[in-house]
Amino acid sequence: MKCEHCTRKKCDTSKHKVLAVSVCPQSLPYFAAKFSLSVTDASRRLCGFLKSLGVHYVFDTTIAADFSILESQKEFVRRFRQHNEEEPTLPMLTSACPGWVRYAERVLGHPVTPHLCTAKSPQQIMGSLVKDYFARRQNLSPDKIFHVIVAPCYDKKLEALQEDVLTASRGSRGTDCVLTSGEITQMMEQSDLSVRDAALDTLFGDMKEEEVRRHDGASSDGYLAHIFRHAAKELFNEDVEEVTYRTLRNKDFQEVTLEKSGEVLLRFAAAYGFRNIQNVVLKLKKGKFPYHFVEVLACAGGCLNGRGQAQTEDGCVDKALLQKMKGIYTDIPVRLPETSSHVQELYQEWLDGTDSPRVQEALHTAYQGPGHPANSRDIKW
Repeated sequence: MKCEHCTRKKCDTSKHKVLAVSVCPQSLPYFAAKFSLSVTDASRRLCGFLKSLGVHYVFDTTIAADFSILESQKEFVRRFRQHNEEEPTLPMLTSACPGWVRYAERVLGHPVTPHLCTAKSPQQIMGSLVKDYFARRQNLSPDKIFHVIVAPCYDKKLEALQEDVLTASRGSRGTDCVLTSGEITQMMEQSDLSVRDAALDTLFGDMKEEEVRRHDGASSDGYLAHIFRHAAKELFNEDVEEVTYRTLRNKDFQEVTLEKSGEVLLRFAAAYGFRNIQNVVLKLKKGKFPYHFVEVLACAGGCLNGRGQAQTEDGCVDKALLQKMKGIYTDIPVRLPETSSHVQELYQEWLDGTDSPRVQEALHTAYQGPGHPANSRDIKW
């Protein structure tokens, strides 16, 4: 497997004894639709193919998204309670999309970056899980693991290049290489290797992933839905069964509200695509933004529509394939982050509890402003 970051300098594979690949949940529907398989069979086919190339472990990044969502939930409740006109902490803007975060840091700076949620993205957290927790379980130093992410968009490659995307231990880079779903598909289509399907691995020894799960988002990890339900219960003791989205100016800008006795208690929004992001930023800067929380994604249509998958040869969206992917993704069972026993075990075993200093170190980050020097291989906005 070719490392995307070693295009100029040959990768010294002798330094990497264990090759681990982590697959984003929004990539699996692409493989399922592309090869006309169920999402579970697609995950097994992908895992088997990667292992035929010499990969030792293939993980699902859903567990990393669990941590990111749970930390985002706690942060929103804290910001809501601390918010005031003199020192506004709201709206809170999601920070899981690297394209959006890159734009906010490199171009916007203040007053936007203070509103970014400090919870690390699933990719960043997966890097820590693999290079720190899993490495220690396997009695390996982090630099003996080469960690690849399979993702739906090219912006994940930029995220991996960030110098501050490091694991909590020994300064090792959490993600060494990112390949898009489309790049993996090209490899699969060009390969003549004999492949035996295999179940996805877990971070917990010999245990295997029995079933593919997702979070409650139509085309993403569903930060809005999970945080909305948590905030409604935590702040107002309201149980929300169904999150109802109302489309506003276009299909990629939607609103969700919690109302009681005619009063709006919570007003959330989902803003996908650059046009909607520009509108959000403009109103935020003018101080005329009525939302408490916004799920922001750079790709119109969300993560399933990432430029690294569901594209035709001429670079256009494969609308038929994308529609098929949406149906497949919707049918994947939803698992609430709070219900994951593995996550609760990791909070205790890996992070010394849910409110320890290790949590802040491993699961949260800070943001740079426009004056921060760009990486030499970074894009210029």
